[in-house]
Amino acid sequence: MDKQLIFSDYLVFIIYFIIVAGYGYWVYRKKKKAFTDTKDFFLAEGSLTWWAIGASLIASNISAEQFIGMSGDGFFAGVAVAAYEWLAAVALIIIAVWFIPIYLKNKIYTMPQFLKMRYNDTVALIMAVFWLFLYVLVNLTSILYLGAKAINGLVGGEYLHVIMIGLALFALIITLGGMKVIGYTDVIQVAVLIIGGLATTYLALNMVSHKVGNGSGAWDGFTTLMKDSPDHFKMIFKKPTAESSQYDVQRYVILPGIAMYLAGQWIVNLNYWGCNQYITQRALGANLQTARNGILFAGMLKLMMPVIVMLPGIAAFVLYKNGHLEGLMTSVQDNHLYKVKDDAYSVILSFLPNGLKGLSIAALTAAIVASLAGKANSISTIFTLDIFKKYISKDSDEKSLVRVGRITIVAAMIFAIFLTWNDLLGIGGEGGFTFIQKYTGFISPGIFAMFILGMFWKRTTGTAAIAGILTGFIVSVIFNNYAPEWFGHETLLYTSFEVIKEVKGVQVHTWEIPFLICMGWSFVFTMIVMVALSLAGPKVNPKAFVLEKGMFKVSPTTLVMIVITLLVLSALYIKFW
Repeated sequence: MDKQLIFSDYLVFIIYFIIVAGYGYWVYRKKKKAFTDTKDFFLAEGSLTWWAIGASLIASNISAEQFIGMSGDGFFAGVAVAAYEWLAAVALIIIAVWFIPIYLKNKIYTMPQFLKMRYNDTVALIMAVFWLFLYVLVNLTSILYLGAKAINGLVGGEYLHVIMIGLALFALIITLGGMKVIGYTDVIQVAVLIIGGLATTYLALNMVSHKVGNGSGAWDGFTTLMKDSPDHFKMIFKKPTAESSQYDVQRYVILPGIAMYLAGQWIVNLNYWGCNQYITQRALGANLQTARNGILFAGMLKLMMPVIVMLPGIAAFVLYKNGHLEGLMTSVQDNHLYKVKDDAYSVILSFLPNGLKGLSIAALTAAIVASLAGKANSISTIFTLDIFKKYISKDSDEKSLVRVGRITIVAAMIFAIFLTWNDLLGIGGEGGFTFIQKYTGFISPGIFAMFILGMFWKRTTGTAAIAGILTGFIVSVIFNNYAPEWFGHETLLYTSFEVIKEVKGVQVHTWEIPFLICMGWSFVFTMIVMVALSLAGPKVNPKAFVLEKGMFKVSPTTLVMIVITLLVLSALYIKFW
């Protein structure tokens, strides 16, 4: 495993940087309107094509936590983790058909604006502040830390802080140009991360073919994976029994079989893709047809993402299992694969031949920078339009607001560097993917319930919305941390499982309810509270949206894209069920 870079590695990365930065500058200079127009700076209003919207959605979504975290879960659990990606394609269909028409008809530019229009200023302000804290303290920091750590591991492990600053500066170059620059450079970023990701997958499958199989080539490597580890190619895990191994218990806790499809998976995906400023912002400046096609294009791309972010992890598992993955051999025991699962992707990358490491670094950088840029733009949009303009300087002109937006971007990035410089938030201790899920999952059921009822039930009130946020958070905390102790290990609502993990050399026994089951029940109780409180109000809330039947009608092109997505998804589930 040679971590030394050679001239061709540097050349590939430099070419990638020049192309992205140069193209971004060309887009920026071409449209000077972004200097003074807030809707253009924050939303690229009317200027992003459907393919740019779709590519930008994927570029913003795929980052270091996907490459490292999902590949690690592929190593640990197998293809079942692809449910997060494949169900996202269905969620994007739902959002394109039913959510986006409501946003566009009511000229929604930010998620707090939606809450203000549908509920009241109090709900909007509470959630604007919450989203700012979440995006800065959780998302921006974890993307920056995980990304710098991943690239640092590929270049020798001695340049963490230099890489961190470099990633932040690269993201700033793109972000300060506004959403149009972000959207169109994301097309290049997606191409780079897909090409680099596929190259890594191809290498991993070739390694499996040569070292474990009897043939050569990527396809032989893939068939070898399926023959060697068939359990890693099952989408649905069986519920553990008293005789089940700890390995099976831990896999079920993170991916609880068929139950997760009736619970948290839908909340995770619909909340992330439909109620998230960071994501929806790409489509809010377009017309309905362009927005829909862009979102559905992103859904099609999501179907192939497991090949890039999950399959290398399964390849790493098979190589490890057969004694060919030296990077993990000294630290993994049979029932403790979870301890090093996040190292699987980096170890695979370390086997890249000289000359290709530059491509893999460029792919990782593309994923990281695109996510940083998108997140920073969302932070800037919410602060400028929902807080600064509304509460601090109501009379600011367009040029001043764009300037505030740029200052906010720089300030957020500097603050993120400060927090990650010595890992003040403990991201490395918890694991980046876990860190993100932990602090976003507690609030997701309440947010989604507030949005779904606000869109489609005219009776929902502002009081119910605030109660829903509080209920979702409280119930999530109870289910995740206290329910097994308070109510027992087996109830009508859940089954908790004894999980044994090693922390600093000491075995720790805990009882855990699968996280996605907790999220599902939290959503149910939140809906009950919101409906009950709303029934005490008027039959039609004066702030309810007016829904027209024609809003949800789709064009033949949109329908074809939906059918293709569902057919491919059905084939995948039939194959790997």
